[in-house]
Formats: sequence, structure tokens, C-alpha cells
Amino acid sequence: MYNTLTLSRDDRGVATLMLNRPEKHNAMSGEMLQELKAAAAALAADRSVRVVVLTGAGKSFCAGGDLGWMQAQMTADAETRAREARVLAEMLMAINTLPQPVIGAIQGNAFGGGVGMASVCDVAIGADHIKMGLTETRLGLIPATIGPYVVARMGEARARRVFMSARLFDAAEAVELGILAKAVPAADLEAAIEAEVVPYLSCAPEAVGAAKALVRDLGPKIDDAVIDHTIAALVERWEGSEAPEGIAAFFAKEKPSWQR
Repeated sequence: MYNTLTLSRDDRGVATLMLNRPEKHNAMSGEMLQELKAAAAALAADRSVRVVVLTGAGKSFCAGGDLGWMQAQMTADAETRAREARVLAEMLMAINTLPQPVIGAIQGNAFGGGVGMASVCDVAIGADHIKMGLTETRLGLIPATIGPYVVARMGEARARRVFMSARLFDAAEAVELGILAKAVPAADLEAAIEAEVVPYLSCAPEAVGAAKALVRDLGPKIDDAVIDHTIAALVERWEGSEAPEGIAAFFAKEKPSWQR
């Protein structure tokens, strides 16, 4: 049914949504974004699903944007760039607003959009060897469409530590920043995820969904106006001089002018 994902469920109603481009470190292509959005819609409509576990196949959870997608943006016009950014924004919103709890099993590294994916999980647990980072500014871009979810997860003060510098951080710091609830040895990740899943199986599903909707309403507002603002901010960066230089330098394996 899906080319870039797998979606399965057990007899308890626990669904596992797995990013499945391990050879590409689960980088998000246009196809993956569309499939994630479709999978989220299917899960939201399936009242037999009690909990969703989001994870990745292979060594990485998600390396961020697909390189082919990035190359296409270099020659696209502003309208196309905005449309592509909106696909990512709509996918994140679809997962963020799932009525079921979403438990992130972050088994490998997460960069850029991968941090955004971890941030839309209700709880994310990571293997303790992983690295994470919001690496967009190295390329002259900004973590725009993922920004509302990252800042909602970390809070502004903690987000400022990593949002602009593009530096990598380990799982222990990801816990400190609030992206991960805990970090465990890779061999213990499955058991840690199961410990998060089990309590929900004793809860009334509709009450869980209503409580999740309420806590979102009480938290930072992420609405159409916020999403439009982030898309405009990203397109502005694409239209400037730094992003084309940074991305071209990346593909040429050269240093952009600002790198020291």
C-alpha cells in the first residue's frame, strides 16, 4: 500500500508506523510526505487503533529532507516552494492532531525534519547512542515548518540553545531539551516503548482523544495563521542568496562563504 512506509497493527490495537527508506536514512521525499499524511488520515479514522508507535527502519530515524527534494527546490519558483512546504506542514499537523497517543521510538539519528517528527509525538523515547540536530542554518535555511512543534516541545528558552546553531547534540541533551522523554540503551528501547503503550490500553479511547485535544488547546496555538507564517519565512530564505549558495556548496562538497 505504501512505498516509503510500513503500517501494521497488533491485536491490541497498537499500530506501528515505520519510516521505511533505510538506504536513504529515512529522508523525507515528496512521496513520503504524502504517504505519511495518508497514513495519518487512515489511523485517525480507525477507531480500533488505540495507540500509534512512530519509528524508523535501519540506522537512522529520519535524516530530514531528501536530497533530491532539496535539489528540486533550488530551481523551483516561490509558488512551488510554498506548495511543497505546505505538504510538510500538513503532514506534521496530521500526526500532531491524531486522536490516538503517538509514541516515538527514536531508534537512530534525527536531523532537521526528523526532530520535527519526534516533536509531534506525545512521548518520544530514544536510543542513548543517537545524535540529533536542527541543521538547516548550515544550508542557509531555517527550521520553519517544523518550528511550531519544536518550540512547543522545548519551550522558547531551550529551543534557543539549538534552533539557530545547527550543532548536533546527543540523546542525553535531547532529554534535557525536552525532545525526548528518556534515553535508553538500544537493546532496551522496545521494552521502554511497551511500558509507555500499556497504560493506554486501560483507558477509555474517546477520553484519551478528548484529553489530547484539550492539552493541545491549552498549549501554544498552532493554527493556519502560524503555518502560513512559517511557510512564508521558509520561502523567503529560499528566495535569498544564502540558501542557493549553501545547498550548492553541500552538493559540491565545498564550503559556503560563511563557513569558518
